[in-house]
Amino acid sequence: MTAAIQKALNSLDQAFADDTAEKFGILIDELERWNRKINLTAIRGKKDMITSHLLDSVVAAPFIIGKSVLDVGTGPGFPGLPLAIVQPERHFTLLDSNNKKIMFVEHVARLLGLDNVIVIQSRVEDYAPGHGFDTVIVRALASLPRLMEIAGHHVREDGVFVALKGRYPEEELEQLNQLRLLWRHAVIELNVPGLEEESRHAVLLRR
Repeated sequence: MTAAIQKALNSLDQAFADDTAEKFGILIDELERWNRKINLTAIRGKKDMITSHLLDSVVAAPFIIGKSVLDVGTGPGFPGLPLAIVQPERHFTLLDSNNKKIMFVEHVARLLGLDNVIVIQSRVEDYAPGHGFDTVIVRALASLPRLMEIAGHHVREDGVFVALKGRYPEEELEQLNQLRLLWRHAVIELNVPGLEEESRHAVLLRR
C-alpha cells in the first residue's frame, strides 16, 4: 500500500515529506476498515480511494494560502486530512454535520498526531467561529452560487475560496455572474493521475 501511494505521489509535480506515503497508507487503511461497518464513502477499493480521495485532494495543495484553512463539508476528511498531512505548517478546521464521519475524522487525526487539525460537527449555515479564514475549500458540495451564499463569508478579505469541481462549471459561473457578487474567479484544470478521463477543475474566487 505504501509503495503504491508513493508511486502515485511521484506522479504529481509536488514535493512531499518522507513519511507522507506512510501516513496516507494509514488513512486509507482506516477508511477502508471503517467503511466496512459504516457507510463513509461510496468508493470501496483501496486503489480507487488512493486516486479519488488522496490524489483528488492533494492536487489542491498549490492553491492553499495563509495559515488558516476551513474545509467545508469535509465528509470523512477530504480534502482536509490529506492537505493537513502535506502542509503541517497550516491550521485546518474540518467541518461537517454528519456525526459518524466526524467521528472518523477525529479518530484519524488522533491516530496520525495531526496537531494542526480541528474537527467541528456543524452545518456550515450554523457555524460561527467569530473570525475568517485565509482559505476556504470545498469539494463537490453544492453549486457555486449556493456555496458563496452559505460559506463565502468565512473567507477573509484577502483570502481565497477554492471550489473543487468535476467538469467545467460553465452554468454555475454564469449564475454567479448574474448575481453580481464582488468575487473574481479563475478556473484551473486539474490533472489527477488515474482520473485522466474524468474532468477536474478548481475554481478560485477572490474578492
